Amino acid sequence: MSSIDLDYLSLHPDITCYRWPTPRLVEQAVKNNEGHLLHNLALAVRTGHTGRSPKDRFIVDDEMTHSSISWNDINQPISEAAFDGVFARVKQYFRAYSAYVEDVYAGADSRYRVPIRFIGTAAWQALFVRNMFVLPKSEKLEEFEPAWNIVAAPQMSVDEPTAHELGLRSNDFVLINFSKKLILIGGTGYAGEIKKSVFTVLNYLLPKRGILPMHSSVNVSNDDVVTVFFGLSGTGKTTLSMDPERRFLGDDEHGWSDDGVYNFEGGCYAKTIRLSAEDEPLIYAATERHGTTIENVAWNPLTRFIDYNDGDYTENGRASFSIDAIPNAIQSGQTGHPDCIIFLTADAFGVLPPVARLSPKQAAYHFSLGYTAKVAGTERGVKEPEPVFSALYGEPFFPRNHSEYIQLFMDKIRQHEVPVWLVNTGWTGGKFGVGKRIDIPVTRAIIRAIQSGELNDVKFERDKVFGFDVPSSCPGVPSRILDPASTWRDRGAYEIEQRALAEKFIERANSLDLPSEVARQNPQV
Repeated sequence: MSSIDLDYLSLHPDITCYRWPTPRLVEQAVKNNEGHLLHNLALAVRTGHTGRSPKDRFIVDDEMTHSSISWNDINQPISEAAFDGVFARVKQYFRAYSAYVEDVYAGADSRYRVPIRFIGTAAWQALFVRNMFVLPKSEKLEEFEPAWNIVAAPQMSVDEPTAHELGLRSNDFVLINFSKKLILIGGTGYAGEIKKSVFTVLNYLLPKRGILPMHSSVNVSNDDVVTVFFGLSGTGKTTLSMDPERRFLGDDEHGWSDDGVYNFEGGCYAKTIRLSAEDEPLIYAATERHGTTIENVAWNPLTRFIDYNDGDYTENGRASFSIDAIPNAIQSGQTGHPDCIIFLTADAFGVLPPVARLSPKQAAYHFSLGYTAKVAGTERGVKEPEPVFSALYGEPFFPRNHSEYIQLFMDKIRQHEVPVWLVNTGWTGGKFGVGKRIDIPVTRAIIRAIQSGELNDVKFERDKVFGFDVPSSCPGVPSRILDPASTWRDRGAYEIEQRALAEKFIERANSLDLPSEVARQNPQV
């Protein structure tokens, strides 16, 4: 907790609060009226924006990045001059505020981790950073030298004329400068912007070192069977990886190196809508502790008890907590190579089976598309299920050409002979509004059969449209639900929905620049 000189960034805050520990940050956040203590001593905050602002995120287009970034509507370019113009205003803003500074690592593997210094004007965001990243050992703090800096001012915004002049889309900004190794965040308090900006940086840097960055969760059995779960938000990636019977590595971001899998983070950022102690005991228990931050969740102002079933403010409520809140967590953040990979999708059309086995080429195809579905009520204007495709199961965070990541994925699953499975956590017996969502205990039984190898020994049937292999039985699972068509009252209606979804797959695949062997895995309609 010694002092720190921020002259190297030309930052001169009113007061600098350096490496404050969790209790002091909580106290300061309450004192600053940034949040409120709940009945369980977790810190509840409202972030203004309740999700990321992808249209406000830009990457500096300069000599380093010009030919190595896949520029598009997601990876939007901004000039060096515009970045410097925003930073000048940030530096002026900081002169009137206290700065909360935390030194952390992104990456549990010491050979590949990136030292990061966070400098922000909100104490609760400094607490979030302490929760989410890897804290240096106390004896190593004196040796810490940041490779990257994050400067965050959640209450600051750029006035409209200036924003327009600088090429910004709004008053808010999330700017990544790879040459200066600097991230600027302003106008938004949503802490996920911090987390995903760092993820984007790692996703740019690591492929050149032969590391596949993965938007995934990971758990490990007591006999060291490693399972990697890929999936978009709402598919169950966090819930299913936190199995009380297995050791937990991490819930969202990992790297696959020549030596195995390692966690990019030191904490978890779990969705809380309809969170229950019965279905998700480990996550629920982790929210019941001092130091956890609870974002945008309803709570009673008198009793300070949380209502996780109330999604009126947002369905994207979040809890951030250190990984040591999970009793069966692997504290080193490192493990061996995957023994199985599971792609999670929440198919709201009721078309995909609860589980299917993929060939390596099919695995690359599904990895390239990253399918799930939105359902009514999750976003404004969504009245019917909508297909969502996010390449690599996290398209907004992968700045290089997708082919680099796809090739790395194919090389690694072939080298290590890793089986890949598709597991549907969505609807059965009809689409959303007609059928019902597959029960979590059923999905857990399927995953345990995959992990134990029991599912390898059953009979499979080839799906005539999607081409993957569907098991005819699975231990602990009613056989009738494994064939999705048989769960529908009207088989003709099922076939209509199946064809419609298959055509969406084909349309999406045809819009991508896929390797020919991967493109040939399109559904047959």
